[in-house]
Amino acid sequence: MDASPEAPMNEILDAILASDTAPEEFAALRVPESYRAVTVRKDEAEMFAGLTTREKDPRKSLHVDEVPVPELGPGEALVAVMASSVNYNSVWTSIFEPLPTFGFLERYGKLSPWPSGTTCRTTSSARTSRASCCAPAPV
Repeated sequence: MDASPEAPMNEILDAILASDTAPEEFAALRVPESYRAVTVRKDEAEMFAGLTTREKDPRKSLHVDEVPVPELGPGEALVAVMASSVNYNSVWTSIFEPLPTFGFLERYGKLSPWPSGTTCRTTSSARTSRASCCAPAPV
């Protein structure tokens, strides 16, 4: 088995491209520890201060990073996105207009990966099937 960081992604891609992959095979695929994403950084939120909108260059604030795959909570699904695009929301985020999103994320983002009172029991290989059974904890 390929031990490179790209191995789980390659296995997922191969399964998607194969026309005969059974549901059980998809369920058994390893979930990667991280994935490649385009990000903006909080410490750069003021990089365009004093510039007009036309002077702000999104290429300066968009970064390609490896980010951790978040833990799934009850009722959540992991979706393998094979391609995406940059749209006007991406551009606004990258030039921090009309406001940087970080304040909203800090105020309204989750403080915990799961709601209070929830437990998840995972399989022996937590990266194979994140949560085989998630339910409210007994009271």
